Amino acid sequence: MKKGTIVFMLVALVLTVVLAGCGKKEEVQPTPSPGGQEKEAAPVSVSIGLLKLTSSAPLFIAVEKGFFKEENIDASLKWFDAAQPIAVATASGSVDIGATGITASLYNMIAGGQKLTIVADKGREEKGYSSSALLVSSDSPIAGIADLKGKKVGITQTGSTYHYMIGRMLENHGLTLEDIELTPLNSIKGLMDSLKSKQVDAVLLNEPNISAVLKDGYGRVVAQVGDEIPYQTSGIFYSPKFAEDKDAAVRFLKAYAKATRYYYDAVLVQQDGKIVPGENYDEVVSIIAKYTDQPEENIKAGLPYMDPDGRLLAEDIQTQIDWYAKEKLIEKKVDSSTIVNTEMLEQALKELGK
Repeated sequence: MKKGTIVFMLVALVLTVVLAGCGKKEEVQPTPSPGGQEKEAAPVSVSIGLLKLTSSAPLFIAVEKGFFKEENIDASLKWFDAAQPIAVATASGSVDIGATGITASLYNMIAGGQKLTIVADKGREEKGYSSSALLVSSDSPIAGIADLKGKKVGITQTGSTYHYMIGRMLENHGLTLEDIELTPLNSIKGLMDSLKSKQVDAVLLNEPNISAVLKDGYGRVVAQVGDEIPYQTSGIFYSPKFAEDKDAAVRFLKAYAKATRYYYDAVLVQQDGKIVPGENYDEVVSIIAKYTDQPEENIKAGLPYMDPDGRLLAEDIQTQIDWYAKEKLIEKKVDSSTIVNTEMLEQALKELGK
């Protein structure tokens, strides 16, 4: 019995040690928590070239709400007066990121060997939302696009987004650019002044300028572009150097996607075909008004569509290239896959989660 008791005690002792060891192992090698602290990202400074347009709202929001700072990004806004100089500055590296319209000049730059990458949505034409529109004088007899035959139509520049819009819209109604007198007026102000003085019969404008014209009473909307065509009007572009820094590039898009979601939830959610102001509606309108130097009532009258996650209507880029090539506005066709990168945004969205 004594021998058996000793054996029993030894076995019990061994089991105790083993079990204690197992318990100790679990303590020193805990399962990592999904919400655990991550290593702080390296600080980075970025310059963003943009226009004072409502469609730049996510960038304004990301600055004001601190979304860039959360990603350790110091973002500075550089203001421009037209779209093409932003594309040139981005391709040359004068700014790290461009936020502007996608134009024939952009495609010609790329066809000529310059590099930049379109990574996210910055405004598109979507049915049911006011972004860009065809306007005529308030007392004009023009009732629709089909009535434009033989009329003077103002755009900013040859090869601009407005050039593309009017060309595509005319085609939807059995007309071509040859059926109108296309009149480049160089600036948004030139378009508004020419419509007011009736030097042209119609113009293309975007928000908040549409609302400003309607408020002043000298123009009316004939057609919303989004009701006529799906169109990726603007994008977020990366310079070649910034695109190479994948960590910073994805972090920027994380902040940008937070802002597009914030914008969408505040001003674009619809119920029964009508926009219902969200919880942060007044705050977002105030932010946009601050950066565009427009009254808040103008901002409220026309808030352009933006994909809630900032995703591009990527297939439309090739549609645009084909149309510009057909109209001989670009020197040669470009394969859209060489200038569009959706992978970085998808990585950013994966890291953000829902």
